[in-house]
Amino acid sequence: MNRQQSGATTVEFALALIVFLTFLLGITDFARMLFTWSAAQEATRAGARYAVVCDDTAQQAQVLAKMQNLLPQISAINLAWIPGGCNAATCEGVTVTITGMNYQWISPIAGALSMAPIPMPTFSTFLPREIMRQDPNSASICS
Repeated sequence: MNRQQSGATTVEFALALIVFLTFLLGITDFARMLFTWSAAQEATRAGARYAVVCDDTAQQAQVLAKMQNLLPQISAINLAWIPGGCNAATCEGVTVTITGMNYQWISPIAGALSMAPIPMPTFSTFLPREIMRQDPNSASICS
């Protein structure tokens, strides 16, 4: 081996490793974003189910707490009973919406580029009142 090329392999490996890790971290971050997206949709479904089954017409904080058990990044929700101002006997359903949620990059590549958080879309779920105050599958959802 030529004495002038003794460190060339190490330098080439380091350069290739940087490119490889950049792609790997990007793929990991993108997969995490898709997971967050899916978890947010599931959290809206679970929040609407909890609100309908447990008749929490005035307790938005409890619905938010149940949703944060699935996805802690949720900071604000909108809970709308249809029609507005109804009670357990007159409600037709509930719409739960996550608003203002942002996805924060964790890879150091995004941090080095000063990438701002990505605003996530609005996630919303409607459930009819047909199962209000009853759940044939589980009596423990309201506890």
